Amino acid sequence: MNQKVEVEVEEEEEERSRIPISKRPEWADVRPLPQDDGPNPVVPIAYSDEFSETMDFFRAVYLADERSARALELTQEAIFLNSGNYTVWQFRRLILEALSVDLREELQFIDQIAKNNTKNYQIWHHRRWVAEKLGSNVASNELQFTREIFSQDAKNYHAWSHRQWVLQTLGGWDDELAYCDELLQNDIFNNSAWNQRYFVVTKSPQLGGLEVTRDSEVAYAIKAILTKPENESPWRYLRGLYKNDVNSIANDPRVASVCLDVLMNEKECAHALNMVLDLLCNHYQPSIELKNAIDALSDNSDLELAEKVCSVLQLVDPMRANYWEWRKTTVPARD
Repeated sequence: MNQKVEVEVEEEEEERSRIPISKRPEWADVRPLPQDDGPNPVVPIAYSDEFSETMDFFRAVYLADERSARALELTQEAIFLNSGNYTVWQFRRLILEALSVDLREELQFIDQIAKNNTKNYQIWHHRRWVAEKLGSNVASNELQFTREIFSQDAKNYHAWSHRQWVLQTLGGWDDELAYCDELLQNDIFNNSAWNQRYFVVTKSPQLGGLEVTRDSEVAYAIKAILTKPENESPWRYLRGLYKNDVNSIANDPRVASVCLDVLMNEKECAHALNMVLDLLCNHYQPSIELKNAIDALSDNSDLELAEKVCSVLQLVDPMRANYWEWRKTTVPARD
């Protein structure tokens, strides 16, 4: 029996064994409050009996502002039926605070819910609230939790957002750069990991910022570029290391050098040509080798070097042909 079938069987058995709330003695004093859809609902939703009953009782305790153990249990049942109900989550937080519940147990509850709802905004918001209450002692737990999410979905926005919040709020920076490297070793095209790496080198209180890390990170990006020149992420990362200041990029000979190395082997690499164009438009004086590499791509001797690059880009990047045509009109005149 596969895992999916096992889960379905368990749910069916649980449904059969479930005692309706109206039959439970602890709820005998509560009058459920039905949903009011008006006298003539146009398209009434076909709720299951279990869902309708659970929400009817929830409305009753919510309006009574009952912050009790049974109300907490009821919110759990409601969340299992609809984990996106933000009103239920918010009321659950009020109850947790009122009862001084052990929030480590609440994390375990969230783990259970999140397994099949990794992109649910309400779950992640609730988890952040719980983690913030527990403090720095749960930082490693939260980082491990996001690792488990990434093993299934490496680009889960919610998990990355939570991880960055954990690092900035609770700590845990020690191994983060190494973790980014691990992810990129597994998949160099993982743009989320590139984004996280930039976040770390610019935000980590342990690394000293871009002024300290730029040299080694430029080398890291260039190595990645030479491995897979068609991968846009390290090219973008390289620009980011200079905060998109093209003058600063032009002053680093390694940038023009990697463009030349790539073009010698990948003559139609749009990312390398785009970088060369930006350098030329900012008064970079190209080497003879780079000039020859560009000239070899275009036989139009009437064009300036930057204009030649634009013409080549129109051919190798046809989706943005109009953009490159416009860029050609912005090429500054040579001195």
